[in-house]
Amino acid sequence: MPIYEYRCPNGHRFEMLQRIGDPPPDACEVCGEGPVERVLFPVAVHFKGSGFYSTDYGRGSRKQEPSKDGTGGEEPKKPKEKKEAAEA
Repeated sequence: MPIYEYRCPNGHRFEMLQRIGDPPPDACEVCGEGPVERVLFPVAVHFKGSGFYSTDYGRGSRKQEPSKDGTGGEEPKKPKEKKEAAEA
């Protein structure tokens, strides 16, 4: 049986061991206020196997936002200037 976490209107959090089909408790175990709501947590999913590649996961490759002048997403690159040796 899974353990569920609930939150009452006053902000108290408590855990309860329940079956999936059981209804949520009517009131908070700490203060007695109700109704309580189930707290949900995100679940990490990793697809493994021969049909998936490491490049399938998001790694920060985002679309470039258009520049302020509206010409495009990238600013033109400036050519590198050669440094001249200082004369002594």
